[in-house]
Amino acid sequence: MVVIVGPTASGKSALAMYIAELFGGEVLACDSTQLYRLFNIGTAKPTEAERRRVPHHLIDLYDPEQLSTAGEYRRQAIGALEDLRRRASLPILTVGTGLYLRALLEGLAEAPLRSEVLRARLSTQSARNAPDYLHRMLMRMDSETAARIAPRDHQKLIRAIEVCMLTGKRISDVHRSGRTPLEGFRPIKIGLAPPRAELKTRIASRITAMLDRGWLEEVRQLVASGVPGHCKPFDFIGYRELRVHLSGSMGLEDAVADIEQATHRYAKRQLTWFRKVPDVCWFKGFGDSAAIQALVSANLKAELPNPPARATVTKDV
Repeated sequence: MVVIVGPTASGKSALAMYIAELFGGEVLACDSTQLYRLFNIGTAKPTEAERRRVPHHLIDLYDPEQLSTAGEYRRQAIGALEDLRRRASLPILTVGTGLYLRALLEGLAEAPLRSEVLRARLSTQSARNAPDYLHRMLMRMDSETAARIAPRDHQKLIRAIEVCMLTGKRISDVHRSGRTPLEGFRPIKIGLAPPRAELKTRIASRITAMLDRGWLEEVRQLVASGVPGHCKPFDFIGYRELRVHLSGSMGLEDAVADIEQATHRYAKRQLTWFRKVPDVCWFKGFGDSAAIQALVSANLKAELPNPPARATVTKDV
């Protein structure tokens, strides 16, 4: 299977579409944001036209109120991979969430079940203290994990603290033990690392394009339809800023500036994570570049044992 990693706005989806059409493959999203229904534009989901061109999987699996986990993603992904194996179709992963890729390829350790009592207590303590209360608590218990989690990501912080308190071990140590790696597939890893200045420009352009496509109206309709504000998708980059804007607490220009800044920080964290993934063949450009696509296709032709080609239909004129 082909695994495409890279920061947001680096063109992973465009490259995946190109590879799928060239080699007869289908795309599997490996992105925690695209799992949620209704949150479409800001999560950069493929359009209906793109889904008609190439089948996409692991998108729109959850309602906004549901919680996604790396373990459940792994289960769903393995099912999709087995389906593609039966149909002899090349799986192509577009990876935005490094943790989900690691869960799929390396497996997950046996972690304790959720404790709703403990979670409720942690949530109450968080509400009574400063916004970074949970992050500071985890930093004392497991600094390695705390360094990888954003201070506002309460879902991940609570889970990390929960594991520490229930097992007496750091979650980073728990994750390193007892894993069952993915079997039956050889990942061919492709990395996109466009120049930083060009990526910054691309991020700004993409945010503008999303707003032109109706991103703000999408958020307005989500709020009006009664989707609870505490749902995880409303904490995604862009959705939280636009929701604050719609509440009247922030101007649109300031909201867009905050979205750009948060996206730049996220792209930097993604690259830091992906740089640690072993055996990645890196390309210094964007996935929608014809030059990069040519280089990647040449790489894959050398790597794939018998590269399939999507059937073409010729018509008499």
